[in-house]
Amino acid sequence: MYYWYKKFKDEAGSEMGGFTRVLHSGKPDNLMDEIPTFVVDPLPPGMDKGYVVLNRPWAFVQWLQKANIEEEYIFMAEPDHVILRPIPNLAIDDMPAAYPFFYITPKSHEKLLRRYFPEDRGPITNIDPIGNSPVIIKKSHLLRVAPTWANVSLQLKNDPAADKAFGWVLEMYGYAVASALHGIQHILHKNFMVQPPWDGKLGEVYMIHYTYGCDYTMKGELTYGKVGEWRFDKRSYTQKVMPQNLTLPPPGVPETVVRLVQMVNEATANLPNWTMQ
Repeated sequence: MYYWYKKFKDEAGSEMGGFTRVLHSGKPDNLMDEIPTFVVDPLPPGMDKGYVVLNRPWAFVQWLQKANIEEEYIFMAEPDHVILRPIPNLAIDDMPAAYPFFYITPKSHEKLLRRYFPEDRGPITNIDPIGNSPVIIKKSHLLRVAPTWANVSLQLKNDPAADKAFGWVLEMYGYAVASALHGIQHILHKNFMVQPPWDGKLGEVYMIHYTYGCDYTMKGELTYGKVGEWRFDKRSYTQKVMPQNLTLPPPGVPETVVRLVQMVNEATANLPNWTMQ
């Protein structure tokens, strides 16, 4: 991600400012000299109940309080977002920009979410179908939302019904609810990113999000949920370095998957000491 950010930062159409990796391990790591990094503390032991994502809103609270952030707007994104082209500021004044996720469905969980977003705060549709990433938001708004985001996420995790209903995307609901509680609605940009293998066309999108595994036969047929003859899945590299020069997908595989592997290969070929990570 950082490689492609640097490549597009100063190109025409870009309004991207500085880059900060917010590291919530509480201690420096081996990428400190390569990527601008701000180290914050994780939650106290046991508080995340094994759900490491709960550290994210707490990390933002600390970063916003302690760091000297020059920019007026903040673009929240994740390491598995590969930037395809220069990104402008998609927010408009007080309205942040966000990507709508098909699996964030506040309306279908209205009874549960009313525990955290009471009826007197407005219709359940005030909760946007988003997470905190990708989001472009005013720093002044995020300063208000972040503590609420952290608190709501912790409350959801400690609510057995919410924990069961939301699972791995619980913290995304935490951000969506927190924003609604502060009266903040997002402009929803479907072209913010694509998520292969389900999104096959690139179109005029800004990023590729490689969250899902991409498994195919050598005939280019998707075998999602079953390891394919050809595959690209970030989870294959949780405990090891991704090799350089990954084999490209077979003919017939969607262009989003092909472009993703090409971009990964370019980055790993050009980043210093890649094989020594």
